[in-house]
Amino acid sequence: MIVVTGEFRIPVEALGSTLEALERVILATRAEAGCLSYAYAYDVLEPGLFRISEAWSDREALAAHFEQPHMKRWQEERAALGMTERRVELHDVAASEVL
Repeated sequence: MIVVTGEFRIPVEALGSTLEALERVILATRAEAGCLSYAYAYDVLEPGLFRISEAWSDREALAAHFEQPHMKRWQEERAALGMTERRVELHDVAASEVL
């Protein structure tokens, strides 16, 4: 399993437009083959900060995700929205368990 975590900032004045764009991205991505989980969370203590949490069946599914039309559109939208401080990490997970 591949887990992706990260964060980015969006200017607070772009929050409404960002949420609209993310809704489209999330709905389309969750329907993709190999997507186990896909979510963005807004940090209520740090205005403009979003956290990323994704899980994929394998690297091939993640690679295919980046080629999807909705991801190409999101790349353009996030630049126009003023995204900054983007940091994303990939974790190759050998095992996991429910706590």
